Amino acid sequence: MSTEDTFDALFKALGHRARRRILDLIKDGPQTTGALCARLTDLDRCTVMQHLSVLEKAGLVVVERRGRERWNHLDALPIHDVQKRWIGPYAAHAMTMLSDIEGLETSVEADDNSPA
Repeated sequence: MSTEDTFDALFKALGHRARRRILDLIKDGPQTTGALCARLTDLDRCTVMQHLSVLEKAGLVVVERRGRERWNHLDALPIHDVQKRWIGPYAAHAMTMLSDIEGLETSVEADDNSPA
């Protein structure tokens, strides 16, 4: 799978509110599929399993089988990859732009306060 395909799968996975809710539920520790179903009362078990499958394919969920139980663990590394590729550089660019604006504002204020 290419890097672009990987990011497409990741954004698809993050694009649905039920999948984001599942990630919120497992961010503090792994949950069994049964426990997730019990907390996602508006979704049936089959739907939860389908959402978990999408999350697993995107690399956001790692499944561990313990006997009859299926434990779902968060793997935040793909989200970190998004942060490194887009959020970090865009945030740095935005900070540079804000700094430039503040510099301009200071320059204009200095010009306004100088004797004519």
